[in-house]
Amino acid sequence: MWIVALALRRPYTFVVVALLLLILGPIVIFRTPTDIFPNINIPVVSILWNYGGLSAEEMANRIVSQTERGLTTTVDDIQHSESQSLNGISVIKVFFQPGANIEKAIAQITAISQTQLRFLPPGTQPPLIITYSASTVPILQLALSGQKLSEQQLFDYGVNFIRTRLVTIPGCAIPWPYGGKQRQVQVDLDTNALQSKGLSPVDVVNAINVQNLILPSGTSKIGGFEYNVDLNGSPQTVAELNDLPIKRVGNTTIYIRDVAYVRDGFPPQTNIVRVNGHRASLLTIQKNGNASTLDIISGIKSLLPHIMSGLPPELKVEPLADQSLFVRASIDGVVREALIAACLTGFMILVFLGSWRSTVIIAVSIPLSILTSIIVLSALGETINIMTLGGLALAVGILVDDATVEIENINRNIAQGKEIQHAILDGAQQIAVPAFVSTLAICIVFVPMFFLTGVARYLFVPLAEAVVFAMLASYLLSRTLVPTMAKYLLRGHEHEAGHLPPPSRNPFVQMQIRFEEGFEKFRDRYHELLEGCLHHRRTFLWAFFIACIGSFFLLVPWLGRDFFPKVDAGQFKLHIRARAGTRIEETANLADRIESFIRLQIPPDQIASIIDNIGLPYSSINLSYSNSAPTGPADADILVTLSPKHRPTDDYVHDLRLRLREAFSGVDFSFLPADIVSQIL
Repeated sequence: MWIVALALRRPYTFVVVALLLLILGPIVIFRTPTDIFPNINIPVVSILWNYGGLSAEEMANRIVSQTERGLTTTVDDIQHSESQSLNGISVIKVFFQPGANIEKAIAQITAISQTQLRFLPPGTQPPLIITYSASTVPILQLALSGQKLSEQQLFDYGVNFIRTRLVTIPGCAIPWPYGGKQRQVQVDLDTNALQSKGLSPVDVVNAINVQNLILPSGTSKIGGFEYNVDLNGSPQTVAELNDLPIKRVGNTTIYIRDVAYVRDGFPPQTNIVRVNGHRASLLTIQKNGNASTLDIISGIKSLLPHIMSGLPPELKVEPLADQSLFVRASIDGVVREALIAACLTGFMILVFLGSWRSTVIIAVSIPLSILTSIIVLSALGETINIMTLGGLALAVGILVDDATVEIENINRNIAQGKEIQHAILDGAQQIAVPAFVSTLAICIVFVPMFFLTGVARYLFVPLAEAVVFAMLASYLLSRTLVPTMAKYLLRGHEHEAGHLPPPSRNPFVQMQIRFEEGFEKFRDRYHELLEGCLHHRRTFLWAFFIACIGSFFLLVPWLGRDFFPKVDAGQFKLHIRARAGTRIEETANLADRIESFIRLQIPPDQIASIIDNIGLPYSSINLSYSNSAPTGPADADILVTLSPKHRPTDDYVHDLRLRLREAFSGVDFSFLPADIVSQIL
């Protein structure tokens, strides 16, 4: 072949190419994002409507139905939509076809939402529109706590100080904090004082509105200077609101402090969070976009100390439910298995060939083929994940085929007494077509994966690409680098052609000789067995057919069916729903009893943390990201994170599923996806 002849004439060119692959490969590996799965680009747009005081039924009938009718007539590429309506809040999730133009879709949704405002109840404000994808899942929880800090302070620090700094990390999306108490300036009216002074609550409201103004004042030019003019139309502190006058009766001025008291307060709490039994506020870190889970969490952990340096020392921020540990363990596991496979493959080649020179030539093609595949995958925008690494691990065993056949054929030609370069050219030419057809046949097996649709396409196409690119790289290396290395490393074989090797006391050589003798006996017996099968072809085929059909009917009923194998990430989420109408305080007490029950079922040394999230979050943004669909104060989620060394999570889930219903009658229980794999898929 011309490329083999070129490699023999220009050996340094291909050696330099191999060195470039060895240098460029690690650089690409460190710069390519690493995650558990490829990016599943199924875009989702959430439309968040808020109308305080409107019932869930009215929200669904008067706002959601109108919006959905408008979406189906003006927005392109909609796959399906889902909606959830609560008191004063509606969340519409619009799922689009894979590859849809999401910028165009957002523009269309914004336009139709603004147009439909005139058909909605008076006073309806424009909706909030946010976008994310199927890969947007929680990857870390930050628990805010402090013995000397109130829940209102915890919420305030989370939303105004920590959240605003962390969102600067690429790919990090953080909704509003869970739990805590929102700040609200409240006016407590003294109805007796109002009645005695002939006032009504409307008078108090009007007095505050008129005297608590923010007005533009502009500038004033006096002489040769221009001054900024500030109007003192708004009190600087909450306490100053008490000094605002309401009206004057004769010579007496009635102030707000005479009939009311203005204070820093909070609205009725609708969301309670407890971390390991203590009240807290919770920031949920969502992965968004193409960013790596490992990079996001690493960036958060490096930025947190700088943020905490400007906050009170009594405030504690504890990272919980860290998904990067599972992602890193999964990646390390695949890499470890691939390395073991490569070492075993190299050892078997050494045992069969009995030549360290031939083994080195063949073994070099494994890392070079893998690095080439990773470089091409990175250029195509893929990430390093368990699917691409799994494809490379799958290919390790077959990457050596081309080089092995090439080396064996070269050795055969050398044994015939040919000169080394002539033996390389003849050996390469003799197997060129069979090797190419063999490589092509393996690659064709993965072609159907490119025609998959939905989530399966995003998962298995990168795996197929990893295998195909590695196989093609292996074939090219067997045509270029392998002949080049053979030219220099197999020169000793050229002089040994036609002569028996001298006896050696090397234990490995003796072991290899005994292995060859044993393998020859095995081959002779296999030859005899094959001849017997060929002489009784009909009997053998019927026996083989019956064995296959019998094993199919015996084994298939015992095999489970699932889209993806289950993984044990050491987490499970329990959703509880009390009787309709239960107050949030009672639901919190119920969650506390259930948490205590869980701690009795699971040994303390196997529990890392338990997070109780009770009631409805304060922001509809949190509802759009949530997978538990809470409907009111009677709902709660309990997230249990197990320690690294624990029993199988499914065992605990199975036991709790049986015992919880017996211990807490009248309460509905369901287990929701908690780990990153289950939530994405």
